Amino acid sequence: MMNETVARRDDLDDKVNRVFAGKVVRKDLVRKVKVGANVPVFVLEYLLGKYCASSDEMAIQMGMQVVMDTLSDNYIRPDESMKAQSKVKEKQRWTFLDKVKVRLVDSDYWAELSHFDHKYVHVPDHYVRDFDRLLTGGIWAQVDMRFEYDEENRGKYPFWIDKLTPIQLAAFDLEEYRRLRAEFTTDEWMDFILRSMGYEPTVMERRLKLLFLLRLAPLCEQNYNLVELGPRGTGKSYAVQELSPYSSLLTGGTTVANLFGHMSGRQKGLVQIWDVVGFDEVADLQKMPKEVITTLKTYCESGRYQRGQEEVSGYASIALFGNTQQPIDVMVQTGHLFAPMPDIIRDDMAFIDRLHFYLPGWEVPKMQNDHFTDHYGFVVDYLAEALRELRKSNFTEVIDHHFGLGSHLNARDRKAVRRTVSAMMKILHPHGQVSKEDLEDILAFAIEGRRRVKEQLKKMGGFEYHHTSFSYLDSATGEERFVGVPEQGGRDLISADPLPPGTVYTASVSSDGTVGLYRVEVSQSSGTGKLKLAGGVSGTMKESVSRAFSYLQANKVSFGIGRELDTSDFHVEVIDLLGNRVEAEIGVAFFVAAFSITRKAQPQPGLLVLGDMSVQGNIKPVRSLAEPLQVAMDNGAKRALLPVGNKRQVLELAPDVLEHVDPIFYGDVRQAAFKALGLN
Repeated sequence: MMNETVARRDDLDDKVNRVFAGKVVRKDLVRKVKVGANVPVFVLEYLLGKYCASSDEMAIQMGMQVVMDTLSDNYIRPDESMKAQSKVKEKQRWTFLDKVKVRLVDSDYWAELSHFDHKYVHVPDHYVRDFDRLLTGGIWAQVDMRFEYDEENRGKYPFWIDKLTPIQLAAFDLEEYRRLRAEFTTDEWMDFILRSMGYEPTVMERRLKLLFLLRLAPLCEQNYNLVELGPRGTGKSYAVQELSPYSSLLTGGTTVANLFGHMSGRQKGLVQIWDVVGFDEVADLQKMPKEVITTLKTYCESGRYQRGQEEVSGYASIALFGNTQQPIDVMVQTGHLFAPMPDIIRDDMAFIDRLHFYLPGWEVPKMQNDHFTDHYGFVVDYLAEALRELRKSNFTEVIDHHFGLGSHLNARDRKAVRRTVSAMMKILHPHGQVSKEDLEDILAFAIEGRRRVKEQLKKMGGFEYHHTSFSYLDSATGEERFVGVPEQGGRDLISADPLPPGTVYTASVSSDGTVGLYRVEVSQSSGTGKLKLAGGVSGTMKESVSRAFSYLQANKVSFGIGRELDTSDFHVEVIDLLGNRVEAEIGVAFFVAAFSITRKAQPQPGLLVLGDMSVQGNIKPVRSLAEPLQVAMDNGAKRALLPVGNKRQVLELAPDVLEHVDPIFYGDVRQAAFKALGLN
């Protein structure tokens, strides 16, 4: 049965077997064993690496048999706990694989074995000191156990651990790992790491490869905060759950004591014990105490938090995983990309601002057979040790050799981008040698992930989050390159091409600084001069359009469009480009669009029209220029038609806004219409 299919080795297989002899395993073997044994991948690969680390097919098959026998004889199924206890009693000694955790009861340590199903097993104290993860969550281990009458407890607890061997490497040489990495090209190493994760890179585009690799970032970067939201079945939590014995994946809510330790300090919290604490199905955290999020928010910022009178440090990274319920285009148009989060997180913008990278899970395909590799990759235990050792390294300053960060990235943004670059360097270039092109690739990717966080904050909040024109500068040429986010159409919501007559862009800003960006579309049909509004035009917007149309009707002769207005009906639709439903006064923009359709004249390309008007044609200045012009610049505007009453506010605009968007002032609606259409 094992010989049904044998993966065809390629050049990369031959190379990794030569360079990392004894540290690689064929990944299809893992899947074959995994089907019949519900044990973590790193446990299986510990056995496969021990018995199947060979390129000889016969040796692999013999090793596979040993692995199967070991799992058969030494792995305890959960429903066979009583049989296992009996086996220890009858044989007096037995070695098996199980998950072990330890509790301190009064003054004694007691081991609890999950599948052996016994909560009072004697364990030597030195194992608790050597492996403190035994106290929180537990570890998988090879356990040598004996049966002996317990005099003190009158035979009540007869099971004793003689030897406990964690399923992990005895030693790891980071310098050797770095030195051997230098023998691979970037593309070879990228594919090798993906195969080590169990994926087949030959069916992936480069961008998808980066997304998969980014899932390793919390494992190799201390205090890294990652969020991934996407459809079900894309393997979001796989890396945290299966690729390292040093990570813990929580399902459902938790307590402050469990996450951050007891006030007394007698028991450490998860963030002190594990390298990564992941929250799966993050929507299930809805009923979690607010105190957990408050403390977690402090921890995500600095890695420190207060317990009682003591300030405590932790180095665990935080990973949040959740499922999206709607297609991405619907989420972008109708809300923001943190909508699947529970209210306790979604409504806390300060917490969201501490996230370093938003991984777009909707770009990752649902896992199919061809996404899994049959080739060689690192034994997961070896990769886990490499990533863990690399947590001590720091590559946050590497971008300074060739690049600088743009002015819109604040201190928190820069920290997030540098952390992501550092993590990707550890994954792809642990030896520290990287070409300028590869570094630029990583930098742009890191900026995009952080900008995705800020774009959602901009949708949710006020102007403090509106600086999202993220860019980097090439130190050699001085060229500034902007980085967009694909799902929001990059920087092209305002078209740079000439628009058809009757179409105009406009914007409005609410009292809390939230900006709405709109495209006004007016069309003509034969009629008697009626105004017909689409369903989306309502409230404040409807009132401003109606005022502008009344003024147009009252002055149609002086504008030279009397006949057109008497013989036509005007249909108006307003498209909300950002989907944040800001109340908008768009009278002047509508007036310009209506005048444009009657004169069959195109508005200037890349033009934004701001301002409202009274029923008598008096111009109303806008509340503020800074926010709408910033958003307009981010989305491709080249010029803006502004009420003259806002002229003083131009002095308060950021220099880069004035550099990219030319202000054009008007004092009355006739002037506005003629300047917008380029007429004399």
